[in-house]
Amino acid sequence: MKRATSKSVVSNEFDREIDWELRPGGMLVQKRDAGEASSEPMIKIKVSHGSYHHDITVPAQSTFGDLKRVLAQETGLEPKEQRLLFRGKEKEDEECLHMAGVKDMSKVILLEDPASKERKLEEMQRNQCILKAYEAVAQVRAEVDKLSEKVNALEATVRGGTKVTDKEFVVLTELLMMQLLKLDSIEADGEAKVQRRIEVRRVQSFVDTLDNLKARNSNAAFSNSKNVVSVTTKWETFDSEVGSLSEACMGWFSPDHFACLKVAGHSVGFLLFRSRVFKDLDTGNCPDVPSSSC
Repeated sequence: MKRATSKSVVSNEFDREIDWELRPGGMLVQKRDAGEASSEPMIKIKVSHGSYHHDITVPAQSTFGDLKRVLAQETGLEPKEQRLLFRGKEKEDEECLHMAGVKDMSKVILLEDPASKERKLEEMQRNQCILKAYEAVAQVRAEVDKLSEKVNALEATVRGGTKVTDKEFVVLTELLMMQLLKLDSIEADGEAKVQRRIEVRRVQSFVDTLDNLKARNSNAAFSNSKNVVSVTTKWETFDSEVGSLSEACMGWFSPDHFACLKVAGHSVGFLLFRSRVFKDLDTGNCPDVPSSSC
């Protein structure tokens, strides 16, 4: 027999070329055509995976890697996440079933790789945290939507030339500040963190709008002090994990002073500058604030 590269010629009455292929394990065998491959003997393997049992049918000369690929469709575990044990020993992907002694109705144990299981657990916990953060931001967004309607109504009133009492601006600003507190308490990562940042900027934009409206309202009062109309808004209480307006008292001071907000029995200090929260301070008490303020 004369061999050249991957083909050889058999010297017989039917001179023909033979294709060779390298099988797993380093064996050089004659390559089968489609018709011959269909006649390759098949074996059924009983695979135990925890409380689950799978009957897998594969060609007798398959490898353990081939078996893993079939099991991936049955179990949802990627081949790299699987460990196959036969006769108490873990088998490598390139090892042939028949060389290891696997026969028809042999039993193989499937285990999930511990590192893979730990990664899945961490991913599941991370997804739960993200979902929780999404829900928390969504709750704040719903309350801010209601407050935005108040801001828009107040803006229409002021731009229409009607004088509004300062209390309207103060109360609405306080409610928006409380939403900032709730957003700050939300632990978020990834996309949830982006959504929280967007909502923080949205609340701050409403606070800026109220600052401008309050200044415009004050200027209008000086220019048209003879025709003053007082507008009072009926405020509703918004549910909050931090507390409601009825539970809070806020002392407003000049810029660069402290204001004290007592929420659900806890005192929290804010460094205020032009009605913005510049920095949260967990003070535990109210510095430089009379006891009657909280």
